[in-house]
Amino acid sequence: MSSKKIYVVRHGQTDYNLRGVVQGSGIDAPLNHTGRRQAAAFFEQNKHLPIDFIYYSGLIRTRQSIEPFLNKGIPSISMPELNEISWGKYEGIPMDESGHHHYQDMLRRWASGQLDYKIEGGESPLQVADRLSRAMDHITGNGGENLLLCMHGRAIRILMCLLLEKPLKEMDQFKHQNLCCYELHYHRDQGYELIGYTGSPA
Repeated sequence: MSSKKIYVVRHGQTDYNLRGVVQGSGIDAPLNHTGRRQAAAFFEQNKHLPIDFIYYSGLIRTRQSIEPFLNKGIPSISMPELNEISWGKYEGIPMDESGHHHYQDMLRRWASGQLDYKIEGGESPLQVADRLSRAMDHITGNGGENLLLCMHGRAIRILMCLLLEKPLKEMDQFKHQNLCCYELHYHRDQGYELIGYTGSPA
């Protein structure tokens, strides 16, 4: 298939999101009440879409976010390559003043182009970009004209830079509200075009 429409969605809210605690790929937290409400609202807004195939990360919060679509019997696959960036030693730990300072320093390093920098035990943006690139090669090589991808905030920011051919250091220009959705058009000969964005449905 030479042309596809791809909807890239961030998962709904978890208690870790609510408390401002970093989850990353090492914390497999479920949606909380608000997250389930967001998932239901997103489905109501988009159940008319002719989705042919669904891809979601290996973490439960993405599966739960698009479960109403799965319940329609739409073919799907879980791909760990779509997981969130690993935040290493900071995953699951409430952010104190020292941790917040280190986090902001890391973001400044990334924005300056130090894209191989990572937290101890974690991943760098370049490492995440590499696995996301492999994932998209697989996804675009498969069938289906209308695809739904459910992922994570930082991973989506990195993915948008990859697909739209923007410098990776500019990733923070992309928003990542819970259950936000980026709509892209893909053509094998022309690449990707961003054609729409919607924020959180609830």
